[in-house]
Amino acid sequence: MKQMTLIASLLLACGSAFAASAAHWDYSGAEGPEHWSHLSPDYSACSGKNQSPIDLTGFIKADLKPIRFAYQAGGTDIVNNGHMVQVNYAPGSKIEVDGHVFELQQFHFHAPSEDHIKGKSFPMEAHLVHSDKDGNLAVVAVMITEGVPNAALEAAWAKMPEKEGDKQPITAAVSAVSLLPAKRDYYRFDGSLTTPPCTEGVWWLVMKKPVSASREEIERFRQVMHHPNNRPLQPVNARAVLE
Repeated sequence: MKQMTLIASLLLACGSAFAASAAHWDYSGAEGPEHWSHLSPDYSACSGKNQSPIDLTGFIKADLKPIRFAYQAGGTDIVNNGHMVQVNYAPGSKIEVDGHVFELQQFHFHAPSEDHIKGKSFPMEAHLVHSDKDGNLAVVAVMITEGVPNAALEAAWAKMPEKEGDKQPITAAVSAVSLLPAKRDYYRFDGSLTTPPCTEGVWWLVMKKPVSASREEIERFRQVMHHPNNRPLQPVNARAVLE
């Protein structure tokens, strides 16, 4: 049951056909974040105790092993699902964390950032969503600041779909490596999906160092979304944020 729940959650996060049959939600108004848990029994986890995003602070020193990234150029198409712009990824790109292997499924963006680091918000945040063979999820989060253009965004957003439901093929497969900082130290905490159904038990791996994108790239994303697509910060409660 847990495996199927998490796999269904991943499909929701990916804006799949499964998501089309789920209760509608939004980032404001009567279907906004404060109401998500009441929109459907499937979204009851949105009022849970281990929700994301959070303000990462109060760190606990830990022996965090380096994440082993094995990414190929696998970004194949780009989708606007009305909540985010997402690049779907071909099989074969993986990370290994503490001997646990997750495969990259997709990456998408939020503006402004959902997570904060030491109270600081960022113009954008990338979420690289991974799943293991049992359907468990791990998200690598990368903060994005305004600066030089980003190679991955330039390639992926060459045909950014501007209408909800639009999907465009990416001519030359995009590599998610360009979304990663050169120095890959990270924070780790247990959290959830940041969109309904807000499934908990997600491994969050937040890069300490940001990457940059140009002002034009950030503004283009904002214009396509037409609204901020960040969930408000959630209580940390008794969770440990490791570094």
